[in-house]
Amino acid sequence: MKITDFLLRLKLQKNIGYVKMLRIASQITSNDISIQTIKNMNLPDNLNQSCLAAYNDTGIEKIIIRIKKQCYPISFFDNEYPDALRQIYRPPLVLFTQGDLSLLKNKIVTIVGARQATSYSQVVLDKLVPNLIKNKIVIASGLAKGVDVMAHKATLKNKGKTIAVVGNGLNHFYPMSNYQVQEQIAKSGLILSEYLPDTPPRPFRFPERNRILAGIAQSVIVTEAKEKSGSLITANLALQENRDIFAIPGPITSLLSAGPNKLIAAGACPITDFEFQL
Repeated sequence: MKITDFLLRLKLQKNIGYVKMLRIASQITSNDISIQTIKNMNLPDNLNQSCLAAYNDTGIEKIIIRIKKQCYPISFFDNEYPDALRQIYRPPLVLFTQGDLSLLKNKIVTIVGARQATSYSQVVLDKLVPNLIKNKIVIASGLAKGVDVMAHKATLKNKGKTIAVVGNGLNHFYPMSNYQVQEQIAKSGLILSEYLPDTPPRPFRFPERNRILAGIAQSVIVTEAKEKSGSLITANLALQENRDIFAIPGPITSLLSAGPNKLIAAGACPITDFEFQL
């Protein structure tokens, strides 16, 4: 059995979460998993038995076939898995994908910002994104309201390539207002999720996906964000992973400029020229 199929089987087990999967994955030394491979793993008896149960579960095969019809799963051990993401703390062991996986091998910039973004972000992105595309940079974001969808739309409008990392399974569209954008990205760009396809959106999943947005990129740009926001979480995660942080300075009278201005004060590079080079 291939590693990715084995990890999918583990992910479908109710009693095996990320920590247990990581412990199991760290024991894998071969591209093919067999019963003997599992028995040779240095695992607690109960976890070893869970691995054997997942391996031998005949009912799971139909579910995996259905998943593969809906998307293309890749694991930490596959060549398609981005090297930069392997280096982060708690890398996703399985990613569910729709679209062009080759984009993960390109230079990627993640753009994030407030869900209640103003026209300032729109104006900035409309001028900034074409320059990034001209330099063959792939734009990543989280397909949320506000800055995220602005970044995706600006990229699509200018015939660039974009990656959306979502906080739910690929069979869900959240928010529903972004349904058409998600469909378009699946056809001409790439959608990524670490969640099984039928997993619904939940608030705690969005901070989790932020580490992927930070991990796949070489740089992160923050447009507008409050002083305490998910965008700054993404920026801080990116900083921990030695990514470059850029921010759009804004008026001190705006609450949505508090986040970027704080990042700049802490050492982030301010973007003051739309022709700037990463």
